[in-house]
Amino acid sequence: MPRFIPILLAAAALFAGTAQAQFIILKDGTRIPQTEFTVEGGKITRTIAIGDNQTASTILPMTNVASLDWSDVVELGEARTLMSQGKSAEAVALLAKAKSFFATFENLPGSPYAEVFFTYVETLSQAGNFEETIKLIPQLKLLKLSDAQKMKLRIIQLDIDRQTSSEYASILAEAQNILTETDDSSVGAAIWTIIADIHARKKEWEKALMAYLRIPVFYGTQMQRVPDAELKAGQMLVKMKRFEDAQNVFTRIAESYAGSVIAENASKEKAAINGMKNEPEEDPDAAKPAEAAAK
Repeated sequence: MPRFIPILLAAAALFAGTAQAQFIILKDGTRIPQTEFTVEGGKITRTIAIGDNQTASTILPMTNVASLDWSDVVELGEARTLMSQGKSAEAVALLAKAKSFFATFENLPGSPYAEVFFTYVETLSQAGNFEETIKLIPQLKLLKLSDAQKMKLRIIQLDIDRQTSSEYASILAEAQNILTETDDSSVGAAIWTIIADIHARKKEWEKALMAYLRIPVFYGTQMQRVPDAELKAGQMLVKMKRFEDAQNVFTRIAESYAGSVIAENASKEKAAINGMKNEPEEDPDAAKPAEAAAK
């Protein structure tokens, strides 16, 4: 190997590490990396090494902080990963902690607070935390939102309508309108979740099943939505009395998302129908002669 290649690789690694570093920037230009400070109760404590195994700490007044250089909020990616593992409670807790941290720097240039707060509310909605989502919507509307976030806010509001209104036709119409406005896969997955839930509320089990299945089949990149869609697809199979098929789905979910609430729920669903066989589908036309005779 040429002697200069290891040098280039080391330099690239050093640059990559530097590019991902997170800083608060003081008004005198001092850049303080995330590793040197903590935030608690709205107070910033800086801790630096002053010798062998010795440190010194001081409180930094917020008035001394000018901006943030925070190129990547790792909690956002970690929350998506947790959701893809069926661990919605853990994802919400992680984002709540990040929201509390960045709230201290909410109004500073470079602060990712708005993005973190929006993602927190979106994840609450996705996790089914209905009351908390509604409570935070007014605060969410006060933020300066991007066009993509405004679209997602429409979806959050539509999901609230889905849970509070029986005007299914208008909700489905709005869902279809949104689908025609964008080809964003995250939007598509969210909208098909709402469509599926409405069909389930209307007891249209097969339509609900097919809508839930669209998410892992056509929007598999939106892994944070897949576990819940798979669980609900299994529940629709139960409603359709396809018990053996449902048991297979629940078994796979319990194995794929072991240690999650989704896996626990799948195991409970399976236990409730364990050993039951698929029942023949009812022919809606078969009942018509009997009904006519009864009249």
